[in-house]
Amino acid sequence: MTAANTFPSGPLWAVLLAAGSGTRIAAALAGAAAPRKQYLDLDGAPLFWKSARTLSRVQAVRGLVLVFPPEDVSGMAEQVTRLDAALPLGLPWRVCAGGARRQDSVRLGLAALPAGGPEACRAVLVHDAARPFVSAALVRRVVEALGPGSPAAIPGLAVTDTIKAVDHNNVVVETLDRATLRAVQTPQGFLLAPLSAAHARAQAEGWEVTDDAGLMERAGHPVAVVPGEEQNVKITTPADLALLQPQQTAAPRTGWGYDVHRYLAPGETSAKVLAQARPMMLGGIAIPGAPQVIAHSDGDVLLHALTDALLGIACAGDIGRLFPDTDANFANMPSAVFVTEALRRLRSAGYRPVHADLTVVAQVPKLGPHKQRMAAQIAQLLELPAGAVNVKATTEEGLGFTGEKRGIKAVAVVTAMPG
Repeated sequence: MTAANTFPSGPLWAVLLAAGSGTRIAAALAGAAAPRKQYLDLDGAPLFWKSARTLSRVQAVRGLVLVFPPEDVSGMAEQVTRLDAALPLGLPWRVCAGGARRQDSVRLGLAALPAGGPEACRAVLVHDAARPFVSAALVRRVVEALGPGSPAAIPGLAVTDTIKAVDHNNVVVETLDRATLRAVQTPQGFLLAPLSAAHARAQAEGWEVTDDAGLMERAGHPVAVVPGEEQNVKITTPADLALLQPQQTAAPRTGWGYDVHRYLAPGETSAKVLAQARPMMLGGIAIPGAPQVIAHSDGDVLLHALTDALLGIACAGDIGRLFPDTDANFANMPSAVFVTEALRRLRSAGYRPVHADLTVVAQVPKLGPHKQRMAAQIAQLLELPAGAVNVKATTEEGLGFTGEKRGIKAVAVVTAMPG
């Protein structure tokens, strides 16, 4: 067994509890005929499978026991087999029946862990399937907190509300110090031997607890608390069902643009070409002493690349389709007009630019003295702060079209967010 897969005290498995009745959720889903909450659909699979996948991505976890209601065990074993075949967990798993109470289901899950020999389980995570949004990072924090002097570790969140203790008449008897309080989550991690012993005592002496950490506390073991996660919520009430709905938030987009223009060649006399020779504009500013650019508009290769990047985010075609060089209306047109129209279309598509990175490729002219002004002008066009636009310049070391000083290229990458 490799170090990456070996817990310091021996192999670690996880027990995933999916044996609850979910009566409050069932009432909201048309009563007894409704599916149990652990079987509700989330991302095209049952709710419990989300946690199973997360646990499987943590290297320390060597195997998984899934605990279901006794009447569902056979059907769920078949379903887990199908799910695992379609998207393998990559680790061994077992299915067992749960009990009437949560602590009974945990005890039965522990009994299903491998025992004896080098593969014997030495530590265990206990997780509620009703917390499908747990992260692998949180699982690792719990595992890393376990050790010879730390037989139990649980995630907890600081309490932000004022908490008051009340009597049976709902009269306040005490205001608790919230600085010492934590809202506890799962997964909870334990060394297996002391946890099993605590469960045996609980069964023999009739203990009633709400989680396994409570058993360990009652048995006299210290329980460490690691930072929990706000998103690690438990699906408990009908209002929580909204968390299982597909999120409609649009994703960020990236647009890429490229353009190239040739220079007026020395001694070129064609009247048609001379009619399209423009003083160099780059990034919206004039570049004095630069070669003339052959173009239908003002020939600003950098703003043309930027226009295409913006249109790409909006899925609105390209600069040639919107502003064809066969249309006399665009002759010698300032390229800032193209950028402004592309930006309008981007916003109409529900996006806003947040960053632009642009590169000019040219052997001549030298652009170092002009880059800051170009970046500032482009930031103004995009209505962005100066620090959100970057302009770079490079050469092709004397190679190819630009290296031979016959033209200029530009590339633009724009990042946009919904809204």
